[in-house]
Amino acid sequence: MKSLILPILAITSVVGTFSLVNPSSASAGTIYNRELNQQQRIYNGVKQGTINPSEFRNLERREAHIDDQRRYYLSRDGYLNRQEEGRLNSELNRVSNAIYRDRHD
Repeated sequence: MKSLILPILAITSVVGTFSLVNPSSASAGTIYNRELNQQQRIYNGVKQGTINPSEFRNLERREAHIDDQRRYYLSRDGYLNRQEEGRLNSELNRVSNAIYRDRHD
């Protein structure tokens, strides 16, 4: 199982490093930092063996969707308004709860 997960982690961390561009607004920075924190929680769960490969794929898919949304919002006008920030934070809250559930099941 570890032999499958470690290459996936390496690929996603490299791709994630290039795709997560430095955000241009303060609220985007907060969202970006939350994304990084949640990525670290996911990787720790994989290392500890509490997150299995299917849970990992699901969490990564959800995180990628949030990152895509953030980059889309920033590409339109260069900042996140309250509504956009609220949507992203709600999604991040849901994923955070899913990470907790997956690490403690």
